[in-house]
Amino acid sequence: MELFNGGNISLKDIPVLAEKEFREEVILRCREDARLMNFFGCAEDGGDVRLIVILGLSEESLLRVFATKIPAGSPRYQSLTRELPQAQLFEREIAEQWAVTPEGHPWLKPVRYHANYRGVPDLWKDVARQTIPGSYPFYAVGGEEVHEVGVGPVHAGIIEPGHFRFQCHGEEVLHLEIQLGYQHRGIEPLMGVGKDLKRGVLLSESIAGDTSIGHSTAYCEAIESLAGCAVPLRAQALRAVTLELERLANHVGDLGALGMDAGFLPTSAYFGRMRGDYLNLLLELTGNRFGKGLCRPGGVLFDMDTAMAEDFCRKLKRYKKEFEEVSDLFFTRPSVLARFEGIGILPLKTAKDLGVVGPVARASQSEQDVRIDYSSGIWQFYHVPISLAATGDVYARALVRRQEVMRSLEFLLKLLPSLPKGDIRAPLGPLKPERLAVSLVEGWRGEIMHVGMTDGQGALSRYKIKDPSFHNWFALTHAMRNQEISDFPLCNKSFNLSYCGHDL
Repeated sequence: MELFNGGNISLKDIPVLAEKEFREEVILRCREDARLMNFFGCAEDGGDVRLIVILGLSEESLLRVFATKIPAGSPRYQSLTRELPQAQLFEREIAEQWAVTPEGHPWLKPVRYHANYRGVPDLWKDVARQTIPGSYPFYAVGGEEVHEVGVGPVHAGIIEPGHFRFQCHGEEVLHLEIQLGYQHRGIEPLMGVGKDLKRGVLLSESIAGDTSIGHSTAYCEAIESLAGCAVPLRAQALRAVTLELERLANHVGDLGALGMDAGFLPTSAYFGRMRGDYLNLLLELTGNRFGKGLCRPGGVLFDMDTAMAEDFCRKLKRYKKEFEEVSDLFFTRPSVLARFEGIGILPLKTAKDLGVVGPVARASQSEQDVRIDYSSGIWQFYHVPISLAATGDVYARALVRRQEVMRSLEFLLKLLPSLPKGDIRAPLGPLKPERLAVSLVEGWRGEIMHVGMTDGQGALSRYKIKDPSFHNWFALTHAMRNQEISDFPLCNKSFNLSYCGHDL
């Protein structure tokens, strides 16, 4: 069954394949032209589990949805991971949430502590008796000269908790394993039951605090699809404005953080101050520096008059000129380039094998951007060129951010003087029963996907969230192989992934 971004289908129309046929179809399509965008479980009557896969066909701007059923009496299936590495974390999550074992999985370990689901501790009792938090089966490298370095989960900086375990030979990192789950809050079960949509939108703004606009937009679009609500074009445009301001604030902040880790303090200070400029624009429009309170099912709560749009344009033109000057300084200093070039390389093949998304993927020359591949709403009328780099290193990831800052500024300077007229919110109406809706948003970290499902009474029965960090954390471990351990802070900043967005 195929649908477009923002579309919905009847649950009864989703093809349910036999396990072998399901497995072969997923692997075959991903080897040809598709990408595994989501793979998750949901409860069926009698204790069975339905596994639903969503494949992306970017050349056709379509999403393909199909499923298989795992019987309660035999909760296992043949793993996809050996043939399709990008499935590895999806399968581990399914195992942990639903106690369904992917037989033959080469790296079957806990993802996070799912106390809200039936899978804990049933699965790990049979596999390794491990849960999070607690002891974790880290991979260890043997040898007399190999030593182990543990970092976290509590860090010296004001950052989220996560544990990094390095296996090193001298300064060289042979292997890095990352244990997350400390930020697990049970957001999916809270969002996916009943008809309390007010709670859901507030939770969506807190999935990842620096991506409030991205996740709340995805949530609203999923709910609007389930309700058959036509959102006014002006509301869609205002969401796009705030989404790009969120992108600008975070990309500029990341460049400042990279300057700090490279020891180039002038640009670190400049970029850090510029980040505040974009957050202040969000504050002026929404009353919140992170854009909370703007997106609501049916549209937005705040409008922008002509005077505000003109003021934004004046400020953005000034910010654009300043950014060009500071970034030219940043990207031409030999001391900065020496720290960036050739560090933390993620080859294109590895990026595709792992299903990496967002600026990290584009820095490895993987052409994917929701705004282009699965355009919906205002993005159907305004084109934002894709930003690519070829080397896949820290320099490439910084360069992609620089390019995206310029293109976001150009987009806003084009959109703001010509905002569509009309209302900013439409009545929502009840959700349609027994439907599945998919919404995709290109957040500043990359592809955000929300999937909403309703029961026979039109209440949410399952809600699945996928933050871009879910794809990209494993890629960071690969980028650190054969690097010096002292380069980890710089490499980690160049990815800048979300802990809570992964942990949910």
